[in-house]
Amino acid sequence: MLHLKSMSAAVLLASIGIGESEPAWSNDKLSELGKGLSKTHCARCHVVDSEDLFSGISSTPSFSLLVNGLEDWEDRFLSFHTRLPHQSVVRFKGDAVDPNESFSTVPMVLEHTDIDAIAAYAKTLKKN
Repeated sequence: MLHLKSMSAAVLLASIGIGESEPAWSNDKLSELGKGLSKTHCARCHVVDSEDLFSGISSTPSFSLLVNGLEDWEDRFLSFHTRLPHQSVVRFKGDAVDPNESFSTVPMVLEHTDIDAIAAYAKTLKKN
């Protein structure tokens, strides 16, 4: 099930070739988008692929460890933005931001559809 929040999200997915009859997980374009997003945003803390083992921080699990080590990895990737510590750094384009709120780091600004793209990329890391 896709995590779509608006009609513009559906238009974006359609524009990159994902129709209602094709599952989002199987789309190479979506997973490539997710890989780019993961390298841009998630690599601050996580090792997101084997090409860059020196990204991330040592206290944070790699994407590969999460995907291959946890049964509920899919749910975790689809809801990461609601889980600690992500809530304090993830923002969505168009959401109101409290001007009095302070940030400990530069926030990650995502589209709601980026969640599906990041999860689609993570699925490519699943070992058989």
